[in-house]
Order: sequence, then structure tokens, then C-alpha cells
Amino acid sequence: MTSLAYQISPADFRQRRLLQATIAVLAMLPVFAGLCGVVMGPGFLGEKSPPVDLSSHVRFLSGLFLAFGIAWYSCIPAIETKAGRIRLLAVLTFSGGLARLYSLAVDGQPSAGHLLGLGMELVVVPCLVVWHGRVAALSQARV
Repeated sequence: MTSLAYQISPADFRQRRLLQATIAVLAMLPVFAGLCGVVMGPGFLGEKSPPVDLSSHVRFLSGLFLAFGIAWYSCIPAIETKAGRIRLLAVLTFSGGLARLYSLAVDGQPSAGHLLGLGMELVVVPCLVVWHGRVAALSQARV
């Protein structure tokens, strides 16, 4: 089978590569934060002596966050064929953003890092889904 690079126009190929690079860069955040949370527990967030249950919960959720980041990386090869996976990850990420937004409303403004996460979850990820749809459509039109 001929490589996709030979099946789509150079401009469409650049869009595909840019989307892949963007996801590669953005997925570093959940991988890094997830690893830090697993290793350091609530200490990652500045907690000095957290209750054991809080530490367990933070590490569990950090493991999920790490897995989300790895799953985003799994979307990069043949990205135009990964619509279902990208949409599932986007829904999961967006749902977490809604929970974070609820926390902002109930508990007040979190740190800048959490506000950055909120923006990524509720704005950037949906934009990636739209962008992916366009890239996938361009690839399908050429095949």
C-alpha cells in the first residue's frame, strides 16, 4: 500500500504533520503531571502531610492522567484513522474539565497550572477534535 504521504497534497500533509506535532507537545502535560502525581502524591501540589486516603486518591487519578497522556500519543501514527479514539479521549478530558470548572465555581480559583489545564480541557481539546475532523476528511478525499 502506498504511504499516505504520496496520496495527499503537500499542504494537506503539512496540516496532518502539524496536528501530530501539536498533539505530541500537548500530551506532554498529562504525562508529566501524571508522573509527578504518581511519584509525589499530593506533595506535587504542595501538601506537606496529606491524609493517606487523599494520597491514594491523588495517585490513582494521576495514574489515569498519565494513561490519558500515553493514549493521546497512541493517536499520532496514522492520525487520520484514529477518530474514535480521539473523540473518546476528548470526551473523557472534557468531562474532567467540567469537574474542574465545577470546582472553580464551588471552591474558588485554583493555581495558574490548574487554570491552564481547564483551558486545555474545555477549549483546546475540542478544537483538536475539529481540527482532526478536517485532517481526516482531507485524507479521505484523496484516498
